[in-house]
Amino acid sequence: MSKTKKITHIPKFIDLCKLAGVEPLHPLLGIIRLEDIPEYAKSMGTLSFGFYSISLKKRLKGYIEYGRKTYDFQEGVLGFVGPNQTISFDSCDAKESKGWELYFDSDILANSNLAYDINNYGFFNYETNEALHVSKKEEEQMEQVFQNIYDEYMLPIDQFSKEVILSNIELLMTYSKRFYKRQFITRNDADSSVVTTFEKELKRYFSQNDFQQIGIPQVSFFSDKLNLSSKYLSDMLKDLTGKTTKEHIQFQLLDKAKHLLLGSDKSVAEIAYQLGFEYPQYFSRFFKEKTGESPKSFRASS
Repeated sequence: MSKTKKITHIPKFIDLCKLAGVEPLHPLLGIIRLEDIPEYAKSMGTLSFGFYSISLKKRLKGYIEYGRKTYDFQEGVLGFVGPNQTISFDSCDAKESKGWELYFDSDILANSNLAYDINNYGFFNYETNEALHVSKKEEEQMEQVFQNIYDEYMLPIDQFSKEVILSNIELLMTYSKRFYKRQFITRNDADSSVVTTFEKELKRYFSQNDFQQIGIPQVSFFSDKLNLSSKYLSDMLKDLTGKTTKEHIQFQLLDKAKHLLLGSDKSVAEIAYQLGFEYPQYFSRFFKEKTGESPKSFRASS
């Protein structure tokens, strides 16, 4: 039987500083070059953060475990860790690594647009194997933003410090969003096979006749099947097919509903239960939202 790893939860960025023996210059934010991290802080085991982390890693030997995955960071990649995710450095040797680590508590986002917008950056919910691989030019752009944050971080705090730092974090995430879009395109062959597998799994699920027992499929059902995070799968499908995972599921559900309404004598309520809806009115509301007419009207007019 394999041993369960002990996870050390670190609620605040300042707690990480204490654990690593690093003196912070700001109570809510820190940025450090990987080559400047003390040696004893490079093998801290499995951690869970209560804050955000953005890292640019190059030439990192070995593997980092992140969530349920392992990833080889020898290439230059950008990784994102959101609150309550786990990350382990047990299997990696960071002695020759280059890059940046940026940490910040959600408290620093208070009263800023980023406090609301950060939830729209889905890559904080991606798995590590879905990290952002950047080109040389993209890497240089990213490094410049990290450098801007670092330069501001090293200055005495004044009334403009927070605004300057947050604008650069926002720029970093805007670049990341753009580069992820590019990654979906350049990895089209690999991602197309994922789309094909997803479509097969979707059709297989909906080929079953009675959802009353198994229920309407959730996004997580398909992301687990494809070994991807739910957010990454939805973002990739949106880019490559124009529809998110949820929209694909709803399209198939609607198609099955139409087939049952036109191809059987069952009542609307019976069809609703067969499709996995808890109450018939939920089905009627869903059907009208998608078609503009009620199930009864659709059946009568077809």
